[in-house]
Amino acid sequence: MKLLRVGTAGAERPALLDAEGVLRDLSGIVTDIDGTVLADADALGRIRAAADSGELPVLAADGLRVGPPVARIGKVVCIGLNYYDHARETGAEPPTEPVIFFKAADTVIGPDDTVLVPRGSVKTDWEAELAVVIGRTARYLESHEEALAHVAGYAVAHDVSEREYQIERGGTWDKGKNCETFNPLGPWLVTADEVPDPQALSLKLWVNDELKQDGTTAEQIFPVAEVVRYVSQFMTLYPGDVINTGTPAGVAMGQPEPKPYLRAGDVVELEIEGLGRQRQQLKDA
Repeated sequence: MKLLRVGTAGAERPALLDAEGVLRDLSGIVTDIDGTVLADADALGRIRAAADSGELPVLAADGLRVGPPVARIGKVVCIGLNYYDHARETGAEPPTEPVIFFKAADTVIGPDDTVLVPRGSVKTDWEAELAVVIGRTARYLESHEEALAHVAGYAVAHDVSEREYQIERGGTWDKGKNCETFNPLGPWLVTADEVPDPQALSLKLWVNDELKQDGTTAEQIFPVAEVVRYVSQFMTLYPGDVINTGTPAGVAMGQPEPKPYLRAGDVVELEIEGLGRQRQQLKDA
């Protein structure tokens, strides 16, 4: 299933994109798409049965904002340097264990919402990423099979980053990762049953119609199952938590000088095979 949330920010309603591409209203079945629903097999069963019946009300999609596909996200866990080609382009040694950092949940916005270039920023960068959404409470998982059984679904994420703040301003990466609007998510949460192999997905990103990233999750150093298993050794993952699993080569930081960092007025578009497409215009904060 392709689950999503539509409407003005803070007042989104749950929806479903059916097999024919028709937007359907789920508000008569569930009040929202969040961790509570994702962990509730009965609720998901009711959604699936309603979708199969073809009787869900149709929503007019024209002009309707798409919000993040998951509400009330507890935490956004991010995995750094998780693609061999991205490590090569940045001159970094591939890590021997996953690199973990966090984004605050309030960085998450809709897939087509405006991204703000932070005040004083000269190194705002793009990163197309596969996001994993957790569906069952996960702690100390032992196997890859167990890890994948705790995944509710997948989505497109844009891990916007400010490289000067991230690397040159001291401390950890958090300064360059937590600026306002720095995690567009969606358009859909595609349930795990529709993604049989998360290591066989293409990722693409364009800036002003120029292709910048053209990668595949097959290049991940630590595949999705290992990422979920590994993270669960250090923290409890709850339904509705999100894991951004890293970006392939092609970011601005890896380009020759002068590096083409983002500016107000730029348009970024990104997509992951089967998971939908995002489009953001950048403005100054």
